[in-house]
Amino acid sequence: MKGNVIIIGAGFGGLSCAIRLASQGVQVTILERQERVGGKLQQIEQNGYHFDRGPSTITMPASFRSVFDHAGVGMEDYVQLYELEPRTRNIFADGTVVDLSGNRERMKEQIAAYSPEDAARYDAFMDESAALYAEANRHFLGKLLLSPKDKYNFRMLRSLLRVRPTVKLDKLLRSYFQHPHTLAMFGRYATYVGSSPYQAPSIFAMMGHVEAEEGIYGVKGGTYQLIEAMTRLAQEKGVQIITGIEVRQIVVRNGKVAGVDTNQGFREADQVIANGDVLSVNRLLIAPEYRKQMSDERIRKYEPSISGFVTLAGVRRQYESLLHHTVFFPERYEPEFDHIFRDRKMPADPTIYICYSGYSEAGMAPAGASNLFILVNAPYLSDSWHWDEQMDRYGELVLEKLTERGIMGLKQSDVLIRYTPQHIERDTLAHQGSIYGISSNSVKQTFMRPGNKSKDVKGLWYVGGTTHPGGGTPIVTLSGQLVGAQLASEIVT
Repeated sequence: MKGNVIIIGAGFGGLSCAIRLASQGVQVTILERQERVGGKLQQIEQNGYHFDRGPSTITMPASFRSVFDHAGVGMEDYVQLYELEPRTRNIFADGTVVDLSGNRERMKEQIAAYSPEDAARYDAFMDESAALYAEANRHFLGKLLLSPKDKYNFRMLRSLLRVRPTVKLDKLLRSYFQHPHTLAMFGRYATYVGSSPYQAPSIFAMMGHVEAEEGIYGVKGGTYQLIEAMTRLAQEKGVQIITGIEVRQIVVRNGKVAGVDTNQGFREADQVIANGDVLSVNRLLIAPEYRKQMSDERIRKYEPSISGFVTLAGVRRQYESLLHHTVFFPERYEPEFDHIFRDRKMPADPTIYICYSGYSEAGMAPAGASNLFILVNAPYLSDSWHWDEQMDRYGELVLEKLTERGIMGLKQSDVLIRYTPQHIERDTLAHQGSIYGISSNSVKQTFMRPGNKSKDVKGLWYVGGTTHPGGGTPIVTLSGQLVGAQLASEIVT
């Protein structure tokens, strides 16, 4: 084995990176402060109910497949994905239901039931969505942007002009659609990167193509099986994974990484890769004198992304209105984002997302019962909202809202677990409890994220949602592959 690399954090980015490096003969150790690998994705089992607490909507399967392909193995030998059709059920306050489908004609029929005008523009929107995805894939998602030459060359600038970075997602949607249902259904894609459709750039309209035409997938045995599969592959490639160990400091000597100080002693390393929030890593693990480019003042200037308030409900009944993925929209969508980003308080009338994996796979809950992962968008942590005072009250509000929408009996659940942004910060050290690192509510935070290679400390790299290419499970996995490939080329050659 060559080199000596330590990866801090065993989430999707860290595991992906470790596998890529180890497959090239690099010696890798992953240090994870939680008792189990997975980062924000953890598996909860209680009273016969199985939950994935964390990412549940799996798209862009090629991002995961590349991890296994580059390691020389078949993904199907480790984990099985299955395509969902319909993809997601969208239920609006007036009772309208739109089941997102890969069939354009089916989509147009459903949209035409409430807006013939929007249905007539669906094909044109989907064509633009596909073009945006192709542009992002070609020039942004699949490349590390380590130098000014990478970022400011003619091709990159031309690509940026094509995706019109200053046009907001909501504005682009309004050039095609006019009905609030359609605007909310596709505007929600901004939340996939922890942002607001009224502030995020229009590039995220590409998710319309990604979900409807590339597909949404379930994972046999639950989403955590992706983590289990990557962990198994990493260990087969020689990666040492240590859980329950906390890194307290990244040790810097003469401007270069020397290793990490942990609660179990010092560990030497030639390179360190931080699979965690770039802002938290700098603020908590690097002495201020070694991070001039990421000072506390600069960290404060970044806007964190949306967080989330989760309820895990194991209930002895089933619901005809629920698919694997179901979204309940409020009567008005825009106030939710004013509450979250302007007031930094929980929405009074939130959008509620439910993942019910038991819909697709028996055994995820007892017979006749349902395992429901219930998510509401939440503001990042601030003094404007105190979860230790508000958790139970707001949790009851969420259950009441669902009762109004026909999801009855949740207050009598066998299992009822609540998980707040405070818990996310405690468990994963996510900056201010954010899920996706920094928001994409501006051109700068979307297209000029903190780099994958530290500007301050030689030998320090970053993977995860805060850095390039961005947030979301497949993109974070991709960031691990990009950094792993680059670093392996430097170490092995």
